[in-house]
Amino acid sequence: MAAGTAYEPVIGLEIHVELSTKSKMFCGCEARFGGIPNTRTCPVCSAQPGALPVINREAIRHIARIALALDCRIAPGSIFHRKNYFYPDLPKGYQISQYDMPFAVEGHLDVTMDGEQHRVGIERVHQEEDTGKNIHAGESGRIAGAIYSLIDFNRCGIPLVEIVTKPDIHSPQVARSFLNKLKNTLQYLDVSDCNMEEGSLRCDANVSVRPAGSDLLGVKTELKNMNSFKHLEKGLAKEIERQIGLLEAGRPVVQQTVHYEVASGEVHPMRSKEYAHDYRYFPEPDLSPLEISQDFVDDVRTGMPELPSVRAARYVTELNLPEYDAEVLTSNRDTSDFFDETLNYFDDQKMLSNWVMGDLGAYLNASGKKLSIETVSPGQADQLCWLSPAGFGEFLAMIKDGEIAAASGKAVLPEMCETGKTAREIVEEKGLAQISDTARIEALIDRVIEANPEQREQYKSGKKQVLGYFVGQVMKESGGRANPRTVNEILREKL
Repeated sequence: MAAGTAYEPVIGLEIHVELSTKSKMFCGCEARFGGIPNTRTCPVCSAQPGALPVINREAIRHIARIALALDCRIAPGSIFHRKNYFYPDLPKGYQISQYDMPFAVEGHLDVTMDGEQHRVGIERVHQEEDTGKNIHAGESGRIAGAIYSLIDFNRCGIPLVEIVTKPDIHSPQVARSFLNKLKNTLQYLDVSDCNMEEGSLRCDANVSVRPAGSDLLGVKTELKNMNSFKHLEKGLAKEIERQIGLLEAGRPVVQQTVHYEVASGEVHPMRSKEYAHDYRYFPEPDLSPLEISQDFVDDVRTGMPELPSVRAARYVTELNLPEYDAEVLTSNRDTSDFFDETLNYFDDQKMLSNWVMGDLGAYLNASGKKLSIETVSPGQADQLCWLSPAGFGEFLAMIKDGEIAAASGKAVLPEMCETGKTAREIVEEKGLAQISDTARIEALIDRVIEANPEQREQYKSGKKQVLGYFVGQVMKESGGRANPRTVNEILREKL
C-alpha cells in the first residue's frame, strides 16, 4: 500500500464471562474465586478416568438470560464439543465447548459514542468451561523467562460463556464503550460479577485494517492481555498503528496472536494464530445434545430484570431527567437500584440525581465502596457504605426544607456513609442546624455591611453584582449555616 493511504480498522471482540453459579459447569465443586490451590477439585474437573460430566442447569439459565438481553436467537438444540489442545492448565487435554451448533446466534448491542449510535452485531453466544490457572515464577510473571510454573486447578471447570461479536467495530473508542456497556448489562442480569482483576471478565480482540471504503477484510491478528477497559483501548490503538506501519512499508501482516505489554505500551508477537481445524473438534460423547424448550425460554424471559437501556429511557420519560443523568445513573446497577429505592423516601428526582452524581458519587469513587439497598452489617463495612435509601431521603428532605444548608450537607454526607449515623444525629452533634431566625441573620448582615462600606457604596451606585459578595461574607460569618434565601432577602432590603 502506498504511504498516505487512509485505513479503516476492523475489530471483533471475543469476551469470556465467568458465571456466578455455586458449582462448576460439569461437576459439583465450588465455583467461587480463590481458595487454597487445588482444593476445589474432584474426579470430574481433574479428568480422572471414568468420571462423567453433568450439565449445570443454573449455568444454562444464566446463558439464556445473556442471550435474551443481547436479542439473540436461542437455538432449540445445541451440542457440546471437545476442543482438543494440550496445555498444562487443561487436565483432560481438551476443553468442553461448543462449535458449529452454539447456544445462541445473531444478536446485537447498541452503544452510543459522541451522540452517534453504533450497532455491534453478536455472532454467537456459547457455553464452555474455564481452564486452570498457570502461575509463572519469575520477574515478568509470564511463561517467557519463568524459572518454573505452578498450576492451580480450582478455576478449571467453572462455567464460562463466550460472546463473539461481528467485525462491526471500527475504532478503539467504540470497542471500549461496547465492552463497558456489555459489562453493565451482565451485572444487571446478575449472571457474573465481571471482576476483570479476578478474571471473571476477559477480552481478546481480532484486529485488521483495510483501505477506507473497502469491503474486503485484511489479515487479522488476535490481541491478548487486555485486563482493563483502558488497556483494551490502548492495545487496540497500538496494534492498529503497527499493522498500518507494516502495510505502508510494503510488508505483510501475519495472522498471529500478539501480546499487549502494559508496562512498555508496545505490542509483541507471541505465536502463530490457530485455525478452527487445529483443534480437531468433535461432539462430546459423554454429554447428550442440549435441547431448549420454548417454555424454558419463556420462563427465563419472565424473570429478566429491567435492563440499563430500558431503565434509562424510563428515567427520561417518567422522571423527566435529562438523558445525561439517566445514562450516568444507570451505568452502575448498585447506584441505579439505590436511586430507585430512595425515590420512595424523597420525591424530588432532579435534586436526588444531582446529589447521587455529585457528592455521593465523589465519596464512592474516593473510598472505593459501593451502595446497597439492603441493611449493611459491620462485616460488610469495608466494601459497602453505611448510607441507606431511607437515611439519604431524610438527609435530602432536611436540605430542601431548610433544616440544614447545602454547604453543611456536604460535610454531613460523608460521615453518614462512614458511620451509619442519621443526618439529624450528626447535625445535632456538630451544631450544623441552619440558621433561619431573621434576628440572628440581621445581626450578621449588619456586621458585614458595616465592615464593607466600599462595597455598600458600589451596590448603591448600581453595581448589583456586589450582592453576591455580601452573601458570601454573611455565609462565611455564619459558618455556612445561614439560610441563603433569607440572607438574600434581608440584604436587598438593608442595601
